[in-house]
This record gives sequence, C-alpha cells and structure tokens, in this order.
Amino acid sequence: MVLREWARDAHATVQAVRAAVRHVADDPSSLGDDEWLALLGASGAELDELCALADDARRTITGDELTFVVNRNLDTSVVGSGRPDVPDVSDLVVEAWELGATEICLQGPLSVDAPTDGYLRLVDTIHAAAPQMHLHAFRPPEVRDAATRMGVSVTEFLRRAHAAGLGSVPGTAAQILDDDVRAHLAGGAAPPVAEWVSTIEAAHQVGMFSTATMLYGHVETPQHQLDHLRALCEMQRRTRGFSELILMPLLPENAPPHLREVATTPVSRRETRAVHAVARLLTLGTFDHIQVAWTKHDADTTEALLGGGADDIGGLLIDGDLMPDAGQEAGRVLGVDAIADLGARLGRNPRQRTTGYADPPAQRLTPIPQVRR
Repeated sequence: MVLREWARDAHATVQAVRAAVRHVADDPSSLGDDEWLALLGASGAELDELCALADDARRTITGDELTFVVNRNLDTSVVGSGRPDVPDVSDLVVEAWELGATEICLQGPLSVDAPTDGYLRLVDTIHAAAPQMHLHAFRPPEVRDAATRMGVSVTEFLRRAHAAGLGSVPGTAAQILDDDVRAHLAGGAAPPVAEWVSTIEAAHQVGMFSTATMLYGHVETPQHQLDHLRALCEMQRRTRGFSELILMPLLPENAPPHLREVATTPVSRRETRAVHAVARLLTLGTFDHIQVAWTKHDADTTEALLGGGADDIGGLLIDGDLMPDAGQEAGRVLGVDAIADLGARLGRNPRQRTTGYADPPAQRLTPIPQVRR
C-alpha cells in the first residue's frame, strides 16, 4: 500500500489548497477530485478557513443546536452468553430505561455456541423489557451471521428482526469501501465491499435506517477517503436510509498486529479536522448530520470538530450499577454537565434527540443545566 502522508503531500501545495478553498466557498458541488484531495491536505490558515466554511454549512442545515442521544452500549456476546455472573439483559435494559436512556446499542457478535436464533431472541427480550426503547444493533457481519445461523436470507432475517423490535443497524464495519484496503486491514481475505453495501441497503429496504461510517488513519490514501465518501453519498441517494455520517480514526491500540508499524501514533489533529470539514462540504444535500465519535478524540479535538462542520456528539453511553464494564467503550460516559459546558463554549443549544433525530417524549427528556453565555 502507498504510504498515506506521501500520497497526500503531492496534492497539498499551498497554492492548490487556496484555490480549492476559494472554489468550495463558491460551489462545493462543482469541485473535482484534485480539488477535494487538496482540501484533505489543508493546514494552517487554509485549514481554518476550510473548517469555517464547513461550520457555516452545518449552521445552514442544522442550525445552532448541539444534539445528543441518551443511550447505553452493551456487548452482544456478554449479554447473550447466559453466564451466571452476567445480569439478565432485561434487567440491564430496564435499568437503562429508568436512567433515562432512549436507545440500547448492541456491539459485536454472539459466540459460536449461541442458539441458532440467538440474535432474534435478544431483540425479543430487549423489546419486551422496554417496548419504547430504540434498539440499534447488529453490524453487517452480525446480520449475515444471524441469517446464516437461521438458514434464511439476509433480507428475511432483517425483516423478522425489524418486526420483533430492531429499529436500526450500525453502519460500522464499513472501514474503507475498497476491497484492497479491506483485505490489507484484515491481513488477507475480508468480506467484500459488495456484502457491506447489500446488507445495509437490505436494512433500508425493510424499513430500518442505519448510520454511515468511515474508518480512516491506517493504510488508505486521500483518494480512498474521497471515493468512500462518494460511495456513501450514492447509497444515500438510492435509499435515503442513512441517519448520520460518523468519521472514526483508527486508534493505535485498536490496530491489528500486522498494522502496528503503520498505526504507531494517533491520526493527526490536522487530518481529522480536514476529513470532517471535507465530509461536511462534499456530502451537502445527502447527509444532514455529521457525528463526532467523541470516544476516539481528546476533548479539544472534539470541540474543534463541532466547530468545524459536525453537528452531533452521539451518545452519552450511560453505565448504571448492574454491569458498568459491559460494552467496548466501558467507562467512557459523557455527562449532561459536560454537554452544557461544550454547548456554551460553541454558542450552541444542547438538544436531546432520539436515535432518528426526533424529539424524545417530554417525560424522557434529560434535564440540561442552564449555563451562562
């Protein structure tokens, strides 16, 4: 694979970036690949100007709100294990509901020895415990695993799961929508792009929505990033089924062993700001919401991204008392005080939303502290 920064430097001359910034300010829809690639390499004053343009676009689309959802992450393999040391999933869901959550997010696959219909049983159990709770679960690999275990098509599993109470699916595992990059990330064979696309579109077709994601900061080039964003836009135009776009850097501690020499340091703040700003401007007309993956960034970078094109900060990831170590992002809880302070610094009004960006019922609203501006 081409080294990423070398590939970017070829496009990132100051003159090219300045010209691209002027052009994107006039008409983002008319930019060609070379100009978008130049913007991905922006730095210094040009990067600041690019981010300001992206934030203007954000303001036009979503106004001056800072949205968030109250949710709880659970590890699918843990809560579906039936182990005596793990609280019943119903109790975990009820506790989350009592703490104010409107969403349960399941992450990861079931174990190989789980029941054939284990995924569907989890949906039934969670929906029965809290019928008004939105269930956001099962990435494309888990959807396909569930369909294979049950001996049905992907579409049929999704239809049954949706009828049982599954509300939406995470669009993670997209990585970069390029078969060569995906194979390199996997250290060899990897599920092809076509599988991810067809699974997500099947979810949209049976009446569910999903998130859209991009994993950057590994072996991909700026051209791969650009092609990935364009592919997501094409899918959105076909199905209108994506609720938001989430851009996630590969953290060194999460890099597979064969990539440890590549992903030795976190992705630069410069690149992260440029990627988010370009994503906002390139997806105008297709994506309304750009979410900051706040668990992947330090607080200053999160704030910079929300001031550079992103409008949403995602979930609070509440824990509770029963099993606070459940989920891949255990211990990463965002409090409403922090949301209020962040909104004050950004000049934005915090607003609680549902998974689908609607207003929660009044009785489900989490009190937000009043702050001085």
